[in-house]
Amino acid sequence: MPGFQVQATSTTVFAHLLLIAITTLVLVWLLHFREGVAFFKSSNPIKIFNLHPLLMVIGFILVGGEAIMAYKSVPGKKRSLKVVHLVLHLIALVAGVLGIVAVFLYKNKVGLPDMYTLHSWLGMSAICLFGSQYILGFFAYFFPGAEKSTRGRLLPWHRFMGMVIFLLAVATAETGLVQYFEAVGLFRSQEALILNFTGLLLFLFAVFVSLSVILPIN
Repeated sequence: MPGFQVQATSTTVFAHLLLIAITTLVLVWLLHFREGVAFFKSSNPIKIFNLHPLLMVIGFILVGGEAIMAYKSVPGKKRSLKVVHLVLHLIALVAGVLGIVAVFLYKNKVGLPDMYTLHSWLGMSAICLFGSQYILGFFAYFFPGAEKSTRGRLLPWHRFMGMVIFLLAVATAETGLVQYFEAVGLFRSQEALILNFTGLLLFLFAVFVSLSVILPIN
């Protein structure tokens, strides 16, 4: 078992390093190559659109992944870890909702139809499932809290659905990167490399977050 402890710890450390790398790549992509970001009001609709990948990748996926790893990476008592888990997921949920609002505003400004791609279907499914999971988890495990036996029966399903939603969010981001790559026509450029590396590191982040859940604490 001590060997698993070291492996679980190093898994979360590597996931945190991936988070830093992904955040850096996304910021470089949007600020250097894509004209920057505007918070919902701008004469340039591209800046409003850029808020979408910023919030969905950094806010929804990366912060959501940190919430999943909180029980393995944050020292403290179980009650404190539960609060950290809850708050990080709330931040991820708010970021996800605002990210979807941003893309709807962008499409309205440029006259594009809504919800016609696989990416949009997966994304809406992920945010709706995430919201439902959050509400159920809040009332079952935080306030007012279900009976201990009920919480015990729900816990495996809570963990399973949490990972399904997280992996669905990552898959949605990957389809979004591919869709953007093809729409803009990026080939053999620095921006294309940044997008490809972002997609690869997102996949690795999902792998290491999943490992952190599987490996025991002690």
